[in-house]
Amino acid sequence: MTAGTDEAVADTPGTPGTPGSPAATPSDGRRHPWRAFRRWRHRRPFGAGLALALGGAEILLTQRASISVVLAAGADSLAGYVLPMVMAVCGLLIVFNPRQRLFYSVIGVLASLASWVTSNLGGFFVGMLLGLVGSSLAFGWLPDRPRRRRWLRRNRTRTPAGTPAE
Repeated sequence: MTAGTDEAVADTPGTPGTPGSPAATPSDGRRHPWRAFRRWRHRRPFGAGLALALGGAEILLTQRASISVVLAAGADSLAGYVLPMVMAVCGLLIVFNPRQRLFYSVIGVLASLASWVTSNLGGFFVGMLLGLVGSSLAFGWLPDRPRRRRWLRRNRTRTPAGTPAE
């Protein structure tokens, strides 16, 4: 290819993602400051890890609630503080080490379920549900793969109308 064709595409102002487009650069001409972060975030289970870490943080915050609000009898036990910290650490590890996400998500769901007993009904249900949802999303997340075609197009051959497929 010649350099002229690349320049012609790059000079088109309406094409998103090109250096001259308004979406790609701020008004002063520099590169968008969040582009590298967005690229990094989309290559890992960011939302799942964030939900798990927020669930652990919410449970930790409800541990310090006043005695009139506390529902569980064992709110001052060591497990009431350790399990939410395990949830928060698993959430961060899911984000920063996505290859081990299956192990961290299983530990996160177990810690979330155990927080029901040890931490004010799982942070009044909110922290426990955030932990369960985040762990489930992390367990089901798949790394970047090419999009699959529809199975009808890939697995079947087209037959004329009225003719049974053999």
